[in-house]
Parts: sequence; structure tokens; C-alpha cells
Amino acid sequence: MAPEDLIRFVAGPDGSVVPDLKGNLPGRGCWVTADRSHIDKAVAKNLFARALRAPVSVPKDLGATVDNLLARSALGALGLARKAGAVALGSAKVETAVRSGRAAAVLHAIEASPDGIRKIAAARRATVHLGGPDIPAYKLFSEADLSLALGGTNVIHAALLERDAGMAALKRMVALDRYRGGSPDDRLTVAAHAAEDTE
Repeated sequence: MAPEDLIRFVAGPDGSVVPDLKGNLPGRGCWVTADRSHIDKAVAKNLFARALRAPVSVPKDLGATVDNLLARSALGALGLARKAGAVALGSAKVETAVRSGRAAAVLHAIEASPDGIRKIAAARRATVHLGGPDIPAYKLFSEADLSLALGGTNVIHAALLERDAGMAALKRMVALDRYRGGSPDDRLTVAAHAAEDTE
């Protein structure tokens, strides 16, 4: 299993279990699959005490705490990507970035309309059909969260561009999506639709 598929936890000075997302906190640590269901199961079965070989107190909402930390990290990276010019905002600009192959990923607000998502999905399928990259799409944040992170208003669709800051933000989006139980990406779905279009 790759390191990005795991989350490290350590026992804090007060004996409470603390997530170590950066993997640099001191002390004995244990690793859990980066999926909320696994963390919730570890909390319910008190597996952290056994893994850390110490009596520890585990917050019942540890899964929600990790989700919140991953979401804040992803939104922070998204804001940095915007400042670096590695984000396209708005349906038309996102579609252009997708069709040109410059987009590394597409982000839709939770409130995005099915019609808006369908138009961008058609551009993603067309890009794959023409031999371009498979571009994943994620629906992880509300319009308010995206607008705040990206410094805009009513941000419904955005694209992360293939630049360093955009790729760093994408890495965090993938981690959050995986943690929430999503597929690593939906590129297989896009590729399948593209294959259907050629038949």
C-alpha cells in the first residue's frame, strides 16, 4: 500500500489520539487506511490502544476530525493554486481548459446543476475520445466553500490546471475523495463513455 493510502496517528502528550497528516509528529505512531470507514471501525473496536501499545483516549468524532483536516488542507491548496494562476473558474473556462487538455481535474460544487455537469462531462469524454488525457471530476465542496477558497462568488465549476500548484491541490482533492469513500477518480467512467461513443 502506498504512503498516500494511509494516515498516521500518534498519541499526544495527554494520551489522546491525534491525526498526523504530514507524518512528522514525534512519538510512536500507527497507520490506518485513509478511508473514513476504517478509522470509524478502529475507533469503535479500540484498535488504537493496541496499535500504539499504550492506554489512549480516542475521540468518538475522530473520523469527522480527520475529514475536516483533509478538507481544510484541500481548500487551502486550492486557494494557493488560484493565486498561482493554476485554476480556471466558470463553466466556459473550465470547458476550454478540458478541451485543450490543460485541466488536471474538474471541481463541481455540490449544488451544481446536472445540466452544467453534463456539459463539462461531454467535454471530458470528447477529450478522451480524441486521445487527450483522462480528466477526473470531483464533487467535494459546497459553492460557499469553493467561493471562499477561490476568492470568487457563486463558484460552481472550476478546473485545476496542470501546473505545480494545481497538481499539489489535486493531490489533496484525491486524498479527501478517497477518505470519503469515493473512487480514486472517475476516469474509468469517462473512458468507458468515450469507448461507447466510438461504437
